[in-house]
Amino acid sequence: MPKPTGLAQRMDAATPAGRDRAVDGLRALAITGVVLGHWLVTALTPADGALRATSPLAHLPWLAPVSWIFQTLAVFFLVGGYVAARSHASARWRGVTYAQWTGGRLARLFRPVAAVLVLWTVAAVAMSAAGVGADTLRTLLRLVLSPLWFLLVFAALTAATPLVARLHPVWPLAVVAGVDLARFACGGPAWLGWVNVAAGWLVPYCLGALWARGGFTRRRPGVLLLAGGALATGVLVLWGGYPASMVGVPGAEVSNLNPPTLAAVTFGLAQCGLALLVREPLGRVLRRPVAWAAVAVVNLSAMTVFLWHQTAMMAVTATGLLFGTRLPGLHTVPNGLEWIPARLMWLPVFAVALLVCWSAFRTYEQGGRRRSRGASLVVREHHPSGQGALRA
Repeated sequence: MPKPTGLAQRMDAATPAGRDRAVDGLRALAITGVVLGHWLVTALTPADGALRATSPLAHLPWLAPVSWIFQTLAVFFLVGGYVAARSHASARWRGVTYAQWTGGRLARLFRPVAAVLVLWTVAAVAMSAAGVGADTLRTLLRLVLSPLWFLLVFAALTAATPLVARLHPVWPLAVVAGVDLARFACGGPAWLGWVNVAAGWLVPYCLGALWARGGFTRRRPGVLLLAGGALATGVLVLWGGYPASMVGVPGAEVSNLNPPTLAAVTFGLAQCGLALLVREPLGRVLRRPVAWAAVAVVNLSAMTVFLWHQTAMMAVTATGLLFGTRLPGLHTVPNGLEWIPARLMWLPVFAVALLVCWSAFRTYEQGGRRRSRGASLVVREHHPSGQGALRA
C-alpha cells in the first residue's frame, strides 16, 4: 500500500506522539451519531398549510432500535468530563486561574452559537414579513433551538468541573433513580423530572472525570458498565414501563430524553462501557493518517456541525417544496417501509447542505483564525467541547 501523502500525512506527522487519538475519535463518533439520528428520525411534512415535525418512530415504533445506535450523547459527556478534568488539572499546575480557564472554554463554546442566533433571528423576521405562518415558524425555530439545551447543560457542567471532577457517578445516578421513583411510582409532579437534566448527564460526565484520574486502566470496568447498563435498560423497558426509544417521540406520554429518565441514563452507562472497551482498537485505527485526518477535521468544527445540521436539513426540505410536489422521503409522512430507503437517499443531500453551512460559519468556532498553510495544521490546545482543536 502506498504511503499516504498530502495534508493527511502532514497532519499525522504534526500530531504529538502522546496524544490519545481515541478520545478524539469517540467525540467524532458521538457528533456523527447525533447528526445522523436527527436526520433519520425527524421529518418535516406539509399539513394544513404549515410545515410540521413528525417522526418515523411515531408511525413505525418497531424502529426504536435505530435510536439505540444514534443517541450518543452519553459518549459526548463522557469525553467532555475526561477532557475538562484533565484540562483543569493542567491549568492549575500552570497557574491559570479558574476564571481564566472557565472564561476561555465557555467563550469558545458559545462563539458559534451567536452566529446561529443572529442568522435565525433575521430569517424568522424575514419569513414572518413574507407571510410564513406561525405554526411553520414555530416548528422551524424549535428544531434550530432545541440543540441549545445540550450546550447549556454542557457549559454548566464544564463550569462546575472543579466541584464535580471527583464526584462518584453513583451519586447523580441515585438522584435520577429517586426522581423517577417519585414521578412514576409515587405520583410526584412532572416538573420534578427536570432535575434529571443536570443529574442525568452528570453521570457520564463524572465517569469521564473518573477516567481522567486513571479509573479505567483495565477492561473489567468497561465490561461491567456495558453489561450492567444494558441489563438494567432491558429490565426498565420490558418490565418498568419505560419507552423503548431512547429519543423523544411526538405524541408519546413519556420521553426518555426530555427530560432524561433512568432508562436513558442506564443506556448511557452501557454506551460509556462500550466506548471504554473500543478505545484501544479505535486508537490503533486512528494511527492511519487518512482516518486521523477525518477525525481531526470533525473535531475542529464539531460545534459548527452540531449547530447547523438541522438548518441544513430544513434548507433542503424548503428547497424541495419549490418543485410543487411532495418528494418521497423528504415531505411524505414516514408511515411506511417505502419511506426508509427514500430517506436514506436524501442523507447525501443533507450532507452537502451541511458542508455549505460549515464553509460559511466554521470561522466562528475557530475564532477567525486563518490558515496560512493548510499543511501546517498542528494539534495544540484543548477544545472546550472535546479533547483538542486543530490550530494553524
